Amino acid sequence: MHPFPIRYLTFAIVVFVFVLATVVAALIGQGWWLAVLAGALSVVGIADLRQPRRALRRNYPILAHFRFFFEAIRPEIRQYFLEDDTDAKPFSRNQRSIVYQRAKEQTDKRPFGTQLDVYADGYEWINHSIKPVELEDADFRITIGADRAQPYSASVFNISAMSFGALSANAIRALNQGARQGGFMHDTGEGSISRYHREGGGDLVWEIGSGYFGCRDADGRFSEERFIENARTAQVKMIELKLSQGAKPGHGGVLPAAKVSPEIAAARGVPLGQDCVSPASHSAFGTPLEMMHFIERLRTLAGGKPTGFKLAIGHPWEFFAIVKAMLETGITPDFIVVDGGEGGTGAAPVEFTDHIGTPLQEALLLVHNTLVGAGLRARIKVGASGKIISAFDIARTLALGADWCNSARGFMFALGCIQSQSCHTDRCPTGVATQDPLRQRALVVEDKTQRVANFHKNTMQALAQLIGAAGLTHPDQLRPHHLVRRVSPNQVKLASTLLPYLDPGELLDPAQFARLPPVFAYYWPQASAASFQPQTAAAA
Repeated sequence: MHPFPIRYLTFAIVVFVFVLATVVAALIGQGWWLAVLAGALSVVGIADLRQPRRALRRNYPILAHFRFFFEAIRPEIRQYFLEDDTDAKPFSRNQRSIVYQRAKEQTDKRPFGTQLDVYADGYEWINHSIKPVELEDADFRITIGADRAQPYSASVFNISAMSFGALSANAIRALNQGARQGGFMHDTGEGSISRYHREGGGDLVWEIGSGYFGCRDADGRFSEERFIENARTAQVKMIELKLSQGAKPGHGGVLPAAKVSPEIAAARGVPLGQDCVSPASHSAFGTPLEMMHFIERLRTLAGGKPTGFKLAIGHPWEFFAIVKAMLETGITPDFIVVDGGEGGTGAAPVEFTDHIGTPLQEALLLVHNTLVGAGLRARIKVGASGKIISAFDIARTLALGADWCNSARGFMFALGCIQSQSCHTDRCPTGVATQDPLRQRALVVEDKTQRVANFHKNTMQALAQLIGAAGLTHPDQLRPHHLVRRVSPNQVKLASTLLPYLDPGELLDPAQFARLPPVFAYYWPQASAASFQPQTAAAA
């Protein structure tokens, strides 16, 4: 039995007042108006508990309507007294609204012009064509691991890594079923594959972190036998080795024993009654060369499924060392996912959220340029994640060098997240990020599945309209010269001129080092395939 949830207190008081007022009215003929009012509110509360579409109403009957009322008048209050619609902290009202509208298939049009300051530094746009293209098909796809035994045709927009445990069972169900319905992929997060992932049958990217959840032995080390059990299931389409994440790069994690439920223990392969530890680094390899051989081992054990890694960029020489290991071994990952340091769904110390990790655009440019300069870009697909919500976010990221994009918080909004920022408290008001069975009951899987699929579909249609307006037929045609950025009130530059881009193979020619951007000229010679440490003390 669960204790009476305090969030139902308002409803309970209303029912009590109704009963009491009814008795009083029957005995003395007074108080009938209070009985009618309380009775009407009781009916509202019962309707809230029984309706399937609004998780907030199911978890906070009657009380939720006050939130909706103040939300409705909030634009007027904020317009004169508080924040602007475009203030992104961490996501603006406009950003959230576009997800809600597309998820619910409501109009996402806005009158009266842009609210953005088009003359502010950093404002970006994509130039349109005088001869636009009308695209009928918005199902944009790329092939990952084209020369492997089991290549994967992926959408250019997918669900980023969020683990069962961080998200509720119903959230995982809705995300995966939405991914299956919409034909896009769902990253498991490092919490491994739960039974809720399997129920939906949607395509999975199995993320393997330093805890080797789902493929670990009793000592927490990598287990080939456990890995094969999961990796060779038909639902798993790709294998992703996680080196670090944008929310807390360089930081491990501990799920206290009290929060390790039987379901979480089964998914992760950890014992009940013990802390579930994610170390800060991997035990299966210690050098870039060993990492490349481990990736090849995973790919072979998975039966030739596309295998790659995810990281947030930190020290540039460490990524350069990984690329040098690719050149030395001849082993290349099929993909690299670049996670921006803007943070993500994972709760983290504020210093890590605010000041650790390279932001997505700079990180993506470093990865893309390094692969181009090393002559490897054509062999490796690049994904990107970090505050990607709209079709323009996708287009900008692809123009800067990515092949596809992932979104975590965007799909959380599609599930009904209201950005209460209580994900780490187990008290999520909409049932998205909680293991409380009563709270997550509010998230109705069938309704939210459709919203997840709708958000993806409508964002892809918006992307088709955007690139069609630019005269293109596929997002893979986007290049830096399509993106324009304001650098001062009276000066703009194409991204291709604002940002340094390398020529193919340029890093392999020492004669070119003098003309390289400083980050390459200084750190590339110091990187070694044999170690993640720089080869000179100066770099440290």
